[in-house]
Amino acid sequence: MSDFSEDLLRPTPEDDPAETSVRPRSGMCLPWLQKQVESVATRGKKEKDFAQTTSACLSFIQEALLKHQWQRAAEFMHSCLQILEDSDSHKRQAAPEIIWKLGSEILYYHPKSSVETFNTFADRMKNIGVMNYLTISLQHALYLLHHGMFDDASRNLSQAETWRYGEKSSSQEALINLVQAYKGLLQYYTWSKKKKELSELDEDDYAYSTASQNMFKHSWKTSVSFSALVQTPGVWDPFVKSYVEMLEFYGDQDGAREVLTNYAYDEKFPSNPNAHVYLYNFLKREKAPREKLISVLKILYQIVPSHTLMLEFHRLLRKSDKEEHHKLGLEVLFGVLDFAGCTKNLTAWQYLAKYLRQILMGSHLAWVQDEWNSRKNWWPGFHFSSFWAKSDWKEDKALAYEKAFVAGILLGKGCRYFRYISKQDHQDLRKKFKRMKKLVKKHSIVNPGP
Repeated sequence: MSDFSEDLLRPTPEDDPAETSVRPRSGMCLPWLQKQVESVATRGKKEKDFAQTTSACLSFIQEALLKHQWQRAAEFMHSCLQILEDSDSHKRQAAPEIIWKLGSEILYYHPKSSVETFNTFADRMKNIGVMNYLTISLQHALYLLHHGMFDDASRNLSQAETWRYGEKSSSQEALINLVQAYKGLLQYYTWSKKKKELSELDEDDYAYSTASQNMFKHSWKTSVSFSALVQTPGVWDPFVKSYVEMLEFYGDQDGAREVLTNYAYDEKFPSNPNAHVYLYNFLKREKAPREKLISVLKILYQIVPSHTLMLEFHRLLRKSDKEEHHKLGLEVLFGVLDFAGCTKNLTAWQYLAKYLRQILMGSHLAWVQDEWNSRKNWWPGFHFSSFWAKSDWKEDKALAYEKAFVAGILLGKGCRYFRYISKQDHQDLRKKFKRMKKLVKKHSIVNPGP
């Protein structure tokens, strides 16, 4: 045990035993009383009412944390440790989790804390209220990873992976699966590094065969760690992506497809846009039929109509032979531009300008009217005000031109945005402006005045 840990666990002689506060050589005050810890560990009971003290201390700690007063928060933890001995069994059972969350937060940010301090505290808390062992072990491993201690984190997860307490409950099983998955993620990291090393070797080299075998060994271990988790309902994006990459690397396309399909479509899993993105990208790599790609993106559109893949979705719909897809393609473009984050998306406006021209020339005025009717009360102010006309022309003339054409089609040549942009004198755009005015006059959905 290090000198620091000894200082942490041993009261200093000059302190009053009743008011012991451990001061390690790092200079940080850590009021984790050994006497109180031992009392709880041995099921010592004291018939005292700590409710008022505990409530006040938690309030003070909350205030200190919000103000980033880490030393003050650490000192108040002295009294809060009393909840570990509360006579109320429910409060006593909840106490270890509260102490862990508060203590780990303080130690994470305290300027005089250290990895050794955090490790000592985590190891203590794992054995107080054993039902928190797996959760604390997992968070401890993430802390170690944050500090670049890859091997220590891996050992921590390996120890947690084999931990059991009483009969295996469903909650324990879920946590064990999560611990195994994070261990798998570390193994995936090692596999990725070996994959990179392998790519730099000559296939005829003896070292290539050895490296390939090592890679396969790590991939097998990782697959075992991931397989249970990806079948459990939840959002497991980094694990699924890593697992699929490995399956694809070894040519198991069917396995990868099955994992991604279940992740996207299994009703037991929560709605997750990324699941559909991963499946779409996989199918695209497989050169799947257009209809299949459209079916995947159609669901993504229903979840996130402003997703960056929606412009790609529009292109697929535009190339389809089905008229219903062509109509949906217009709906998708309007849907993208409904969102503030997409208002300056030049590609989206270019697509809409071109598609409006194509649709109206194809005698599908009703499609445009259907989309415009639900937007005519708010799009003019949202997209086509005088303010936006001046701002867009100043910042991006190409964007202003495309928006002006759309404004003219939807609102007519009297639209403020269209009038302002069309009156600008720009040598490179003169011919385009002239053509734009003709098209707006011919195809605008607004009835021309007398």
